[in-house]
Order: sequence, then structure tokens, then C-alpha cells
Amino acid sequence: MSSRAIFAEALGCLMLFATVVGSGIMAERLAGGNMAVALLGNTLATGAILFVLITMFGPVSGAHMNPAVTLVMRLRGHIRTDTALAYVATQLVGGILGVWLAHLMFDLPILQLSTKLRYGPGQWAGEAVATFGLIPTIIGTMRMRPDSIPASVALYIVAAYWFTSSTSFANPAITVARSLSDSFAGIGPSCVPAFVIAQIVGAVAAHLVSGIIFPSLQEEFA
Repeated sequence: MSSRAIFAEALGCLMLFATVVGSGIMAERLAGGNMAVALLGNTLATGAILFVLITMFGPVSGAHMNPAVTLVMRLRGHIRTDTALAYVATQLVGGILGVWLAHLMFDLPILQLSTKLRYGPGQWAGEAVATFGLIPTIIGTMRMRPDSIPASVALYIVAAYWFTSSTSFANPAITVARSLSDSFAGIGPSCVPAFVIAQIVGAVAAHLVSGIIFPSLQEEFA
């Protein structure tokens, strides 16, 4: 396990989660109550920072920045169990620090809980679909056009913000972290468990499907 990789995951999550929450705060303040404009601002900032972070940290840690991605990479045998556990812990810690940093920048209370409820079968289905789509985006692009991974992931998330009912959290760590922000991007703590379960279900299902469409080289030529 590389300390450089762990640090890259922590810094990546800090920057990503600060961008998601910070751009949500800025967008809401500037949109004048127009939720579509606010979501558009939040979307563009998130897609842009994803492209930068994956380009920058991908060669160091793989730029997972997402426990669901880490889980699938462990299931596919790309990383060891101890590395996966370290990544998940780092993603959570770095991400929460990123949310607190966003609060600091916008002169909000550092410690807070979200009161924004995101609940119901439609929201859970949206999270399962968002995460399901993210996994083959990563695996398929990694297999077919590895140089395009930053663009593919960034563009997928930009699209998923708009085509899913949940606005595509697709990430258990950011779901937990966003419960600590009573802002545009927040989610009530009571809603977190169902979102995380939906994300894990979507990730595992996508892992199984991706194994058929994008088998390992050993399996393909066996």
C-alpha cells in the first residue's frame, strides 16, 4: 500500500467534496431561487473538477474517490483488501474535511447537519441507476480507451445529475459527507442508509454486468 496513493485519495476527496458543496452554496446564492440554474452551476463545477482530479491523481491512486468504485476494484482483483479499507477510510475523512472547508469559505457554521430530506423509491432507484451507470463507464473506458477516463467519468456525472431523480450522488462517502451540510447539496442523515444501500446494490450489479461485457484479458482469451 502506497502512502502517496492514500494521500492522493484524501486530497482528491477533499477537493471533490468541497467543490460539490461549495458550488452548491454559490449556485444557490446566485440563482435567485431558480433551482434549475442552481443545479446547472453545481453540475458544471462537479464535472470540471472530476476531470481535473482524475487526470491528476489517476496515475497515483486510480482516483477512486468513491467507496463504491473501490469495492468494485477490489472485487475485480485490482487492489488488495487492506488497500481498499484504507481507501474507504481516507475517502470519508478527506471528504468530510472538504465539506467543512466549503463551510469555512462561505462563512457558514463548520459543524451542521442537513435538514434536506431525500426519500422514497424514486430517489433510491435513482441512486442505484446512477451508481450502476458509473461503474461500466469506468471499467469500459479503462479497457477500451484508458486515456479518456477523466472525460468519460466527468461527462457521465454531468449527465447523471440531470437524468436521475436523486441528482446522482453515486458515492457512499459523499452521501455521508453531504449529510453534514445543511446546504443545497445536503441530505438528511436519516436518508443516508437507504442511499448507501442503493449505491452498493447498483455497484455490485454493475460489477456483474461489466464482468460479462468487459471480461479480464485472461478470461477473454481462455
